[in-house]
Amino acid sequence: MATTILQNAHPLKRRRRSFMDVVHVSPKLPGTPVWIFILLFVVIVFWILLSTTSDTMASTTTTDNFNNKNNNNHDGHDVDPKVVNANMALHEATAGLGQQLRHVVQTKRQQFQQALSQLAASGTTSVMPQRLKALRDKHEIIGERLIEIQQGQETAEELLHSRNSNGRGRGRRVANHPNAKQQALSNNGNHHKKKKSKKNKNIDNKNKNTADSAEDPAMAVLSDKPPMELDEIITFLNGWIHELHETLNQVKHATFEGIWQAYHDLTVKTLYPWDQEYLQRMPERRDDGSIFLSLASYRDETCFTTLYNAYAKAQHPDQLFVGLVQQNCHENCKSGVLANGTVEDVPPDDDCYAKFCASDIGQVRCNNQKKQQVRLLDINESESLGPYAARYLTSKLWYGESWFMQIDAHMTFAQNWDALSVAMLNKAPSTRPVLSHYPPAHTIDLETRRGQPSSRLCGPVFSRSDLENQIIRLEGGAVWDKQHQETPLFAPFTAAGYFVSHSRMLKEVPFDPFLPWIFMGEEIIMSSRLWTSGYDIFSPTQSVVGHWYVRRHKPKFWESVHRAFTVGVHNPLQMHILDRVRYQMGYPEAAPDLLSDRTILTAVESYTMGRVRPLSLYLTLVGLNMTTKEVTPTHWCENGFPPPGFEQYNHLYPDGMARKTKGMDKYMEKYAPPPAENDKDDDFTDDDLGEAEEGEEGEEAEQQWGNEEEEEEDKQDADDLTGGEEREEQ
Repeated sequence: MATTILQNAHPLKRRRRSFMDVVHVSPKLPGTPVWIFILLFVVIVFWILLSTTSDTMASTTTTDNFNNKNNNNHDGHDVDPKVVNANMALHEATAGLGQQLRHVVQTKRQQFQQALSQLAASGTTSVMPQRLKALRDKHEIIGERLIEIQQGQETAEELLHSRNSNGRGRGRRVANHPNAKQQALSNNGNHHKKKKSKKNKNIDNKNKNTADSAEDPAMAVLSDKPPMELDEIITFLNGWIHELHETLNQVKHATFEGIWQAYHDLTVKTLYPWDQEYLQRMPERRDDGSIFLSLASYRDETCFTTLYNAYAKAQHPDQLFVGLVQQNCHENCKSGVLANGTVEDVPPDDDCYAKFCASDIGQVRCNNQKKQQVRLLDINESESLGPYAARYLTSKLWYGESWFMQIDAHMTFAQNWDALSVAMLNKAPSTRPVLSHYPPAHTIDLETRRGQPSSRLCGPVFSRSDLENQIIRLEGGAVWDKQHQETPLFAPFTAAGYFVSHSRMLKEVPFDPFLPWIFMGEEIIMSSRLWTSGYDIFSPTQSVVGHWYVRRHKPKFWESVHRAFTVGVHNPLQMHILDRVRYQMGYPEAAPDLLSDRTILTAVESYTMGRVRPLSLYLTLVGLNMTTKEVTPTHWCENGFPPPGFEQYNHLYPDGMARKTKGMDKYMEKYAPPPAENDKDDDFTDDDLGEAEEGEEGEEAEQQWGNEEEEEEDKQDADDLTGGEEREEQ
């Protein structure tokens, strides 16, 4: 033990050796006994050994782990003192370095936040750049949100590309999931519980808009830019489609994950930032009664007749503007899958736009370049992204028209269908009405249906097909009423083939650019987003359009997907993307922590549920249980009742009375639309949306909802919507 200690204490060993040399070589001092020198030597040596032992034991303990890891090749032999000394010096030099570094980082972050706060409090734009202040106001400075990124609540990619300033996307992503606790739904936290007069309401709305612009610098900056020109919009979209085509060509043989990733990455870098800017630079709505008709066509031979008859039977064709997304095959074309399971070579598809513009009606509409009544995006069939993505592109061709109407490219029309649609919309008892249903079959004579009850879309089902990921399908479209109604009746769902709304819907509930290649799911996601954003859905009192349902053996867009990539890739690709819809609808298995690919939720805050009414209330209203995948019949839609909580409209429906539900009266005061007295304000002010807040009273009412259902009397038989003909997916 003494030998090891002396070897480890090399400098002290030299000192003892020098002292011994002095003892041995020094002559005796006169009159001093030898034993005194010996005793003195022993005491000194003992004292040195005692102090060295305590120091060396501490250092040996500190370096013991290091020696065990790095000196296993010594096979138990003594450690080189030089190595030990070097290790000790290194340990002493780095001791506390990590703690010091953390302290410095924390201090710098605090100083940075204090500096930003002082700059923001100063209120002078010359001190803080406007862009930096806008980012800080929206909590989009990456350095201030590192904890959220580390916890997986946000991604740096989303924060870098988040540029909206209208309140969407500011909350954490998981907060929008229905399983999370609902937060305050009002943007400003001002809950006006007293009903104002119309005059005061408009004044307050103007003041509120001014205050919002002053409080949100990003909005003020973006609003200073002029609206995008229509040619600018079309040029960008054409360029983006070309760039997407080149990008996807590089992943022709990739798996569905690789295809989605290629689309996602390009959209995050290009389309999403552009879309956010577009939403801030949308043109002003014209209050002239004009209608924008959204028309998406995929290799549809009836597109020309649809477009032609839309103008031929319109009461105000000069006020009809069409956005046409035409997806055609131009060469090496194939038919749809025939009865024997084969495909055939076919001629190129008819150019719907060119054919219409060459017609007698089309020449007038297409040649007026200043008015631009028919706007075109021409896409090759190999670039098709499905019906929902086509409707997204079509919606961007809107340019200030008063009303928005969406149809398919295989429709028939009643005379004066445009004026009838707007008139029904204005009769709906809501300041945010949406008119929609599954139209009757194209074989029905719409002129003979005047004065007869129209159909209503009531019944949801959870898809049992493995290809549709248990998404909600709408199958309850039928004529439920015995007699014609003058006032549109409430309905729970919108149909993609026909719906009409105030055009402000395009800004408040914008189409989602992150939903390519899906077929099912577009109707339920639009229905729920519209309702939670304060819109009320109604069925029309008269059928003004017919729909060509049976289209067997016609080309389908997923066949183009298989030709562009690999056969069979569309099914897993669609299932993967549908997780975005399932997450928003509250499927427990689509919660963020359970998704294998978190990019499926990129920027979902910008295109998700509204903040006016909670999703949980909508799901209860329509009878959907996302956990058990069960549908509870609600009967109010089939029987023509106003929904529970909308009893104030009972007088409009003499044959149907809303059932009063215990505990819901006060709760629905927050969410039911204000009464409409045929003087709806076309400006659709924010105050008209109602107030959105959630409290204990509302939560208790939600739990009581549906607990006291009464037995319904004899259920009315419903005529088949399509007159007995089988309806097929487009």
